[in-house]
Amino acid sequence: MNKQNCRMAAIQMVSGPRVADNLAVAGRLIADAVAQGAQLVALPEYFPIIGADADRVGAREHFGDGPIQDWLAGTARRHGVWIVGGTIPLTASVADRMRNSTLVFDPAGRCVERYDKVHLFGFTKGEESYDESAFIEAGSELVAVDTPFGRVALSICYDLRFPELYRALGSVDLILMPAAFTETTGRAHWEILLRARAIENQCYLLAVGQGGRHESGRVTHGNSMIVDPGARYSIAR
Repeated sequence: MNKQNCRMAAIQMVSGPRVADNLAVAGRLIADAVAQGAQLVALPEYFPIIGADADRVGAREHFGDGPIQDWLAGTARRHGVWIVGGTIPLTASVADRMRNSTLVFDPAGRCVERYDKVHLFGFTKGEESYDESAFIEAGSELVAVDTPFGRVALSICYDLRFPELYRALGSVDLILMPAAFTETTGRAHWEILLRARAIENQCYLLAVGQGGRHESGRVTHGNSMIVDPGARYSIAR
């Protein structure tokens, strides 16, 4: 592949429980990134909705049909850029769960790849507790997508802790990491894990996180960054 240079943008957000509000914020931030020359724009995990687990499950869409997917396709087409749709909730094989899925859209607005989160997060410390397996159905396929900028590995948040995922994909030019790391775990591990994955795979890494205090009271770590193969990085706090 004759790879092109790429100007990338990480759209850090503090999403809430209302899809329309989150899409409006994301739209403004994408437009600003495009105005600065971005050709590939990545949104964070759960960018269209963060709220109670039941709210996310209730916002599920069938793959290929739904307002969030229509918005992503239309935004990519209108700006003529690649958009990585962070994650959105898609239907699962059972009624009370969802798939936590990354969708990649090309500049024509076509969804060219899908990845469903494989590793589900569980964490308890004092009163802080998370159990994604209670409402998410895990994916089973590892996915990379070919773009004009190179071969791109898709992964989501907790996947970052499993280096074998990236080794199994072979040589890639870029790892994409949309996330909603908690402040507790992010403060301890986020930066060091991102830099380790870039060094191990000798590739670039684009990490885009939720970052701040959400309406539900949840606090996410943010610190979105682009890391090069030598572990040097630029960061937006």
